[in-house]
Amino acid sequence: MTKDGLLKMVRTGKHLTFRQQIMLAVSLSVPAILAQISVIIMQYIDAAMVGSLGANASASIGLVATTTWLFGGLCSGVSAGFSVQVAHRIGAHDEVGARAVLRQGLVSAFIFSLAVAVVGVLISDALPTWLGGSESIHADASAYFMIYAISIPVMQIYFLSAAMLRCSGNMLVPSLLGVGACTLDVIMNAFFIFPTRTITVLGLDIMLPGFGLGVVGAALGTLVAFVISAVAMFGFLALRSKELNLLHEHGNFKPERRTLQRAVKIGAPMMVQHAVMCSAQILTTVIVAPLGTFAIAANSFAITAESLCYMPGYGVSDAATTLVGQSLGAGRPELMRRFAIMTIGLGMVVMALMGLVMYMAAPLMMEVLSPVEQIQVLGIECLRIEAWAEPMFAASIVAYGVFVGAGDTIVPSGMNLASMWAVRLTLAAFLAPIYGLQGVWMAMCAELTFRGLIFLIRLAWCFNHKKEWIHKK
Repeated sequence: MTKDGLLKMVRTGKHLTFRQQIMLAVSLSVPAILAQISVIIMQYIDAAMVGSLGANASASIGLVATTTWLFGGLCSGVSAGFSVQVAHRIGAHDEVGARAVLRQGLVSAFIFSLAVAVVGVLISDALPTWLGGSESIHADASAYFMIYAISIPVMQIYFLSAAMLRCSGNMLVPSLLGVGACTLDVIMNAFFIFPTRTITVLGLDIMLPGFGLGVVGAALGTLVAFVISAVAMFGFLALRSKELNLLHEHGNFKPERRTLQRAVKIGAPMMVQHAVMCSAQILTTVIVAPLGTFAIAANSFAITAESLCYMPGYGVSDAATTLVGQSLGAGRPELMRRFAIMTIGLGMVVMALMGLVMYMAAPLMMEVLSPVEQIQVLGIECLRIEAWAEPMFAASIVAYGVFVGAGDTIVPSGMNLASMWAVRLTLAAFLAPIYGLQGVWMAMCAELTFRGLIFLIRLAWCFNHKKEWIHKK
């Protein structure tokens, strides 16, 4: 039976065998996992392009990277506030209501993103100074972040459209368009970062045009790629989606109080979590910055390299959110429980295997990202420390996706915050002066292991005590 047929069985209350449940969980997870891996490969190429410009160029982007995550996380929180409601409505066979939530979400999210973009542009000039970066990388870091801030409304539409499609059960299209966005990013960066040059292929000299804008070119290339991809993602959602096609009927785009209240209840804790956790990551950057330009660049590249391991976990988490959300909307708590356990187990297995790959391939990964030997050595040591945390990191990522699907985000968000601030930052501040950048990554490894453990404990408690999950709509 097809994925759509299995999802229909979930919504209509029909019995699914254990094999069918596994098939459905895997069929939703695999496209997202493959897309995430493809995205990371493209990000590797992207990072290698900037890395070829030297340590200062790499450090200028690495300095503001955590702040870009902060702003991107706010947009993701808004998207979740509306997309989870869509999953519940579709699970309850209320597709008209799902499209109503979509229309209201589009207007609300776009207005929010415009406000965030204005804040980003206003702080872009002072941000490198606040983060403690050296004067040599200030101009590039500031320009990169300002262009990123300008792109936020476009990114918001992209994120919201992708989240809506995933929560409707369509993992394939957002996955394919995500790969397309990263491919476009690499192509655009090739033109914007480097000057016009001649390369030799099979003995033939080929001239490649380019603007030679360096770090600024990397930001512009990403902006152009996101504009094209956002148009494609929203176009499919609004015109081709079986469940959410806006051509089905005319509707009001004015946000309703009840929908906004529900979106705030789901999305606000996630946004606060993203803001506070990214603030903690920014503080980590402040801890790393005094260790020097090589440490800043190595930290940034190691984070990019590590994403090869944890981004597949986010793919499984997306599947968990969809399955839990639709099962709950259909009033099937036992099925929700089984999907939660299946997806968490799948995520832990996948990320354990990826952690092993990362440990073995760390030298090759860092060599691809940077030609600078000092950066490579630091990055290899950091990756091999982090590899040990990947299975429990998976537990926290996928369990959080389960909570999001249930619309229960307040306590899990608080758990993420407490773990980051009480464990990671405290340990990092203590270990960095002793062990340097490696000490920061030791703290990260310990904290992610602790976080996975408390998420598993919390989920087990909810299965036994949180009866209101059964009645959520």
